[in-house]
Amino acid sequence: MPSQRRTPLATRKELADFLAAVERRAYKQAFFAARDEQVALDAVQDAMMKLSEKYAARPITELPMLFQRILQNTIRDYFRRQKVRSLWTTQVSSLSSGDEGDDHDPLETLEVQSNSNPQGAPSDQLQQTQTLEIIEKALQKLPHRQRQAFLLRYWEELDVAEAAAVMGCSEGSVKTHCSRATHALAELLKDKGVSL
Repeated sequence: MPSQRRTPLATRKELADFLAAVERRAYKQAFFAARDEQVALDAVQDAMMKLSEKYAARPITELPMLFQRILQNTIRDYFRRQKVRSLWTTQVSSLSSGDEGDDHDPLETLEVQSNSNPQGAPSDQLQQTQTLEIIEKALQKLPHRQRQAFLLRYWEELDVAEAAAVMGCSEGSVKTHCSRATHALAELLKDKGVSL
């Protein structure tokens, strides 16, 4: 029997450390998508539970992509349920359709670190916090797919192929969305006096 080389599986501690490391970014992704704190918290918790229950025995190197897919699917499921509830409620109550559309696409990650510059002067910390708030607001103005591609590529640091796998689109689409997002963000931030 030929010997097979196996990638080491994640330990319980590695899994716990991974989940602790992605928690804040995952919450930001879910919050940007759902615009609701409770829904975002529930989505992150559900995604973490699914990863722990179904994929804990996978190699640690596979966890980031698996978690992103699970989180994206959890957010999509929320919007599907909302759409079905809206349709059902509309039919029952005979009210006019409050079409929520299919524009709701999951997005991913912006980590705002309140302690990212602990040695800096308070004025520097305040400026950094204000700049991050401006960036967050600018991100919210992007179309969903552009925001998703941008966050996956530049905040989650996924490569183009990984981002395409998470988004369920071609690598060319990811590049196009990222390019458009970068230009749109640059303009939005320039209008606010922020240069990156």
